[in-house]
Amino acid sequence: MQQIPKILIIYTGGTIGMIKDPNSGALRAFNFDNLLVNIPEINLLDCQLETVAIENPIDSSDMNPTYWSEIVSIIASNYKTNDGFVVLHGSDTMSYTASALSFMLENLRKPVIITGSQLPIGDLRTDAKENLITAIQIASAQKNGKPIVREVGLYFEYKLYRGNRTTKLNAEHFEAFDSPNYPPLAESGVHLKYDFEHLLKSEESELVVHKGLNTNIAILKIFPGIKAEVVEAIISIPKLKGMVLETYGAGNATTEGWFIELLKRAIKNGVHIVNVTQCSGGSVILGQYATSTTLKQIGIISGHDMTIEAALTKLMYLLSLDLPSDEFRKNFETSLRGEVTN
Repeated sequence: MQQIPKILIIYTGGTIGMIKDPNSGALRAFNFDNLLVNIPEINLLDCQLETVAIENPIDSSDMNPTYWSEIVSIIASNYKTNDGFVVLHGSDTMSYTASALSFMLENLRKPVIITGSQLPIGDLRTDAKENLITAIQIASAQKNGKPIVREVGLYFEYKLYRGNRTTKLNAEHFEAFDSPNYPPLAESGVHLKYDFEHLLKSEESELVVHKGLNTNIAILKIFPGIKAEVVEAIISIPKLKGMVLETYGAGNATTEGWFIELLKRAIKNGVHIVNVTQCSGGSVILGQYATSTTLKQIGIISGHDMTIEAALTKLMYLLSLDLPSDEFRKNFETSLRGEVTN
């Protein structure tokens, strides 16, 4: 007889965790110990639920690697006794967290589904209930006794995406997220339909948790008229180890001498510089145009079709491993958790 899946819900904060006070009408934190009382529909789900919250739930604007470490610690300590995990999170930094968790949880063989909402759970028109209920269904879905999803996913408004392929595109619509360079892993309608071809195929290995990320990084967004003083100020940041260079189109940037020389200086000083396009979709192809050939020649690393969120968190992760330069480049340009198309 198949056992009922056991799912752990991890509350970190955010809009989904708010409910209107019946007396004042003001929003207040939602007590997830009373989950079944507030969302009785969950009783219809064929799974066993437990809830836990991080020590100090936060607005997602305050999310940082210390909280990511706390989340993965909760997952690791409950990994063997649970079949899946649902992380409730504010939408503003959800894609960053989804990307970070994917790198911090190596050899993940169980679903970690991150979700949230645009409206509080107590609002009449809330999207919180559907997002939460379907996220739980996805986390508990099994085939032949094994989880269907074995990776970090982000579920929002009827679609499940690979977490490290997502970006937030809209602050007002319920369809807040998109995965520009990778198709949805599942879509929710009358039935939940999984795209089995695009789900990550995990190896039968033990979970390895990486808690220490290196945050000595920066982002430099190229724009017409950028000054040498701006670039120099960024590459001169003390202890800087990595930088995401947001370029035009397929990885293009100005070829002015001062710009190239400053990048060369940073690379010589041991800063890993990765090139990611500013476009919402598409890929960096270094050398496709003359304006990116020079970047390739001086040792800029290609981010291919990674999102900014994935590139940033992958940079933190790989820097923490203290890899030689050649190995760092190879790992960054290779898909480790399905974050890049090779």
